[in-house]
Amino acid sequence: MTSQPGGDNAASQTTDPQWQHVLSHRPADDGSREAAAKRFAERGITPGQLRAILTDGGDALYAAAAAGGPGWAQPFGGPLAVALLSAEVSVFAAHLNSRASGIRSAAVAELLDEYSAVTVAAELGVARQKVYEIARAGLRPPYIEQVPWRTS
Repeated sequence: MTSQPGGDNAASQTTDPQWQHVLSHRPADDGSREAAAKRFAERGITPGQLRAILTDGGDALYAAAAAGGPGWAQPFGGPLAVALLSAEVSVFAAHLNSRASGIRSAAVAELLDEYSAVTVAAELGVARQKVYEIARAGLRPPYIEQVPWRTS
């Protein structure tokens, strides 16, 4: 790790399509894809390595960390690489959670067109007020079209 007193420079634009694809769960227009790609590349992590970690949902990282032992992080590039990779699993999981919440919101809004909030709340196991909250959130893409482990 290198220290940059006075602040870090903004990440340069990364147009590598492999990074753009593997980081597609990050917003395209706020610079976070480029910043993440730069951090990974600076640590020697390739798009393929990140894709493998995201595809297995972090299982390999977890197994290595749970087993412990000397040098458990080395196969992934060391502790800093593991910290970056596991953080990206978390970012990816948050994206999927947000996508699922949006889908739920759209479904609940549609249910409210036909059923009372009391009926919908009883079916979902939530309070009536929560049904309105859920429906109001809405589906707000962009979201990834499919998870990386899906083959078709």
